[in-house]
Amino acid sequence: MSRKLNTDLLIILIAVPILWFAPSGLKSYGLYVVSLWLVMSIAAMGLNLTLGYAGLTSLAQGAFLGIGAYATAILTAKAGWPLPAAFLVSTGLSFLVGVVLGFPALRVKHHYLAFVTLAFSVVVFLVARNEQWLTGGVYGLANIPRPVLFGTDLGGGLAFYRTVLVVTLALTLVMWWLLHSPWGRAFQALRENPLRAASLGVDIRAYTLLAFAIGSAFGGAAGSLYAPLVEFIDPAPFALSASFVLLLTVVAGGAGSFFGPFVGAFFSYMLPELLRATGGWYLIIYAAVVLVLVMVSPTGLLGLIDRWRDHQSQRRAAAIRAAARPTLASADKPTLENQGAAP
Repeated sequence: MSRKLNTDLLIILIAVPILWFAPSGLKSYGLYVVSLWLVMSIAAMGLNLTLGYAGLTSLAQGAFLGIGAYATAILTAKAGWPLPAAFLVSTGLSFLVGVVLGFPALRVKHHYLAFVTLAFSVVVFLVARNEQWLTGGVYGLANIPRPVLFGTDLGGGLAFYRTVLVVTLALTLVMWWLLHSPWGRAFQALRENPLRAASLGVDIRAYTLLAFAIGSAFGGAAGSLYAPLVEFIDPAPFALSASFVLLLTVVAGGAGSFFGPFVGAFFSYMLPELLRATGGWYLIIYAAVVLVLVMVSPTGLLGLIDRWRDHQSQRRAAAIRAAARPTLASADKPTLENQGAAP
């Protein structure tokens, strides 16, 4: 376990300097795409906790992305709040709504729970579209400001990207700590066998609500960064399709894998942009890649690495057994000869 912990932290420490300096030469659209990748990685981390670690099927992460985005847009563009304060309020609001949404999870499971969360996503979308006095309706909310910190304008493409990177790093470390704490082990026990977890003293009710609430809070945090990233929001990005894309993100990266959300977000949000170089074929190619991935590795891209590791371990174990057979045979031979020589 400690080796795994050290490996995760080492990967984080190596990745952060690379991600800090690598996009320096990108133009505004390239910085937008990379920033979007980080934002959606945060949302996927929350869904990965709910689905991958706690085993609770949710189709509401896109709705929480919208709740965070609209809360931040209203507080910053209308009320004049600074972005850090709006970020905390949006994340807290999503946490509270997640607690409320978690109550149905205490009674229904699997695809029934998916239907409940799907209905919630539809309700959030309809509120965003129809309540024009609050959300701007189909006209949306414009002029969402980017942050200013200690008099320094962080609204430039590279400066805002690095702001998003810092927030992503902080939330990644929070998730890392959470998953390797007793809470994280309780979430995994809840996924594997709820009855056994309850017999070991795990409060199933409390941890089910926590899984939804914390996952929802990460979705709200991602939405709070998404709003100033695009500087204009309307209901369309938070339709039901957004939840399906985030679900694809978690599955493609590897549900229950710590770095799966980052790999999956690259697959879901950056790969289509890279495939635009193929012209009108890019959606067909992307759909084909998704189908191949699902058929070849249902456990996601990181699942391929795990399968390769398991294969290598099996090969090493087979080699050790093969090397041990002659030794065992030579050790048994004198014993058989002694038995034959006995009167």
